[in-house]
Amino acid sequence: MIIGGYLFLSLGVIFIVMANIGVLVFPDVYTRLQASSTCSTTAVFSILIACMFFSGWGPMTGKLLVITVFFFMTNPISAHIIARFAWDSEMIPWRHTHPQKEDDEEEEND
Repeated sequence: MIIGGYLFLSLGVIFIVMANIGVLVFPDVYTRLQASSTCSTTAVFSILIACMFFSGWGPMTGKLLVITVFFFMTNPISAHIIARFAWDSEMIPWRHTHPQKEDDEEEEND
């Protein structure tokens, strides 16, 4: 039981770190939102499962399960609302262009 708790707790910490790195590294609001919402949902889910392992069977496990289901349903919805607001505010998604592709396009146009 305790080993499973530590396993899920460490998994949650790994996903939290990945979410923070994604928010700092990615170039625009859409990719940052994807990194933060996906990783944070998985991290919180893992940490709450670890808490269920540590608490054992009892009333606390039921409460943690309700919190897990609530968070699992509301976090993607809130990420969608933020992305929709960004889209309605006409925030342009970042596009990476390769220098070689630009050179090829210029040659084709000549």
